[in-house]
Amino acid sequence: MANSIEENRRRFIKSAIGTASALVLAKMAPAWAYPLGRSYGDVIHTQNVVDLHIRREDMNVAGRIARPITINGSMPGPLLRLKEGQLASLRVSNALNESTSIHWHGIILPENMDGVPGVSFLGIDPGETFHYEYDVNQNGTYWYHSHSGLQEQLGHLGPIVIDPEDGDIGADREHVIILSDWTFEDPDEVFRNLKVAEGYYNYQQRTLGDTFDDIRRQGLAKTWQERSMWNKMRMSARDLLDVTGSTYTYLINGRDNSTNWTALYKPGEKIRLRVINGSAMTFFDFRIPGLEMTVVSADGQPIKPVTVDEFRIGVAETYDVIVTPKNDRPYTLFAESMDRSGYVRGTLATELGQEAPVPELRPVPERGMAAMGMRHEMDGMDMQSTNKEQPGMDDQQEMAEGGHAGHKAVTQQRPSAPDLGIEHAPGGHGPGAAMIARNPVSRLNEPGVGLENVDHRVLVYGDLIGAHPWPDDREPERDIELHLTGNMEKYMWSFDGVKYTEVDGPVEFHHGERLRLIMVNDTMMDHPIHLHGMWMELENGQYPRPRKHTISIKPSEVVSLQISADAPGSWAFHCHLLYHMKAGMFRVVRVS
Repeated sequence: MANSIEENRRRFIKSAIGTASALVLAKMAPAWAYPLGRSYGDVIHTQNVVDLHIRREDMNVAGRIARPITINGSMPGPLLRLKEGQLASLRVSNALNESTSIHWHGIILPENMDGVPGVSFLGIDPGETFHYEYDVNQNGTYWYHSHSGLQEQLGHLGPIVIDPEDGDIGADREHVIILSDWTFEDPDEVFRNLKVAEGYYNYQQRTLGDTFDDIRRQGLAKTWQERSMWNKMRMSARDLLDVTGSTYTYLINGRDNSTNWTALYKPGEKIRLRVINGSAMTFFDFRIPGLEMTVVSADGQPIKPVTVDEFRIGVAETYDVIVTPKNDRPYTLFAESMDRSGYVRGTLATELGQEAPVPELRPVPERGMAAMGMRHEMDGMDMQSTNKEQPGMDDQQEMAEGGHAGHKAVTQQRPSAPDLGIEHAPGGHGPGAAMIARNPVSRLNEPGVGLENVDHRVLVYGDLIGAHPWPDDREPERDIELHLTGNMEKYMWSFDGVKYTEVDGPVEFHHGERLRLIMVNDTMMDHPIHLHGMWMELENGQYPRPRKHTISIKPSEVVSLQISADAPGSWAFHCHLLYHMKAGMFRVVRVS
């Protein structure tokens, strides 16, 4: 009898905790982020006109009162659920004291509906309403955000899910996960700090003790040469992200770690997790310890399923994964910043109130020799190192082949990208290009800095294979080569050494042509590059080629993409690191 009473008491307490958690989430989370998720067959249609109201308002963010930009009273904004084949009709009203906009990221639509002030429309003035209307001719996971100033950093963003015509999500239940980075600083102040000192937010710099460790491990000569090269570039091997956990609070669906956003499941269900990186500046490494993930979609486009344990998601990218928990237990949804300065966690659970162990942050990673095949020019001096004498070239070759031995066993059978001849402009692209990649290579089969030595499966771009061939399979008629350039000391970012405010004119695409876009990263940072209005088909040696709207390019890497120029008009083309875009890494592509 006593045991029965005790068991009932435990059930009551557990139920009360779950109810309290539900009430907290009901008050704090957007309606679409409610833990139950959407079950298969429960199709939500947005056939009527949708009204979106944009304003600043007080809100509890990570336990502090902040004043983010909200959309219909929440941050992130409401989930827009559309259906393939419908007409989307959205009225956006601006209650801010400044102009605003919404860009529908990854959606193929007419130029005047794309939402980029100064490129495709004038913007939405205070007190005004703009009516967006376009046909929905695709399905998948996407998102929306402001393209005005630094408003995206203030929370002006939200998710989009477009159901296929038959309504089949390929799972029994789904949850939408949008990752973001929040700062209590004024975004304009963040930008000013970066202009003053690029490493302003990097509190994880190397110490004297690290240098002594390197000397013990590899000797004085090699350590001295490595440190000299980094010093010439005015950089540290730990300069991975410009804005870090020193000012950022990382959020999952607008919630921080203490809130523990929870997604419910039933054992044996197939669950589709729609993961969106809606951050301003943060690359995340996403995993669910103890649970493998089958990636089925990249940037909203279906791919042939590939099973992994972790994936890196660049700013503005989306991945859909299928998971099938077998046991009646919680799992941690863990998104760790690429520089290991912070993380955000949630829980996949069978009941509210459950938690699973949260992994510790992994050691701070450092750029290896593969990212140092650079010529650095400063004050008119050529600081080019000779290829054969550069220390660590064996490591560079190993990285080019797919990483360390454990990772190589997984990746060595992947096809390779085409071998392209790269040209640098005479004089090295001008003052906006402080570094030049001497020997850029394809790095599509590398997991990225900090993931080279893990003992589990990590998604790489070389894994991505389109689920079906695309209609336009012509060979490219011409090549366009662009270099990603930067001067980190001055915090200048650009294409071909020229920032947006100084360019002579747009990048010209000819309407109806098939072209190859070649991009070379001449900087020491990863850049997620986004093309509006058209798909980029990644030449990774796979067929069908995967379609991307955003492609992350590693340091000293060259990538090539095939594009069908089928969208007349002017389209934004830029780095999706918000402060890089503001600093000049932005161009306009004109299709005429």
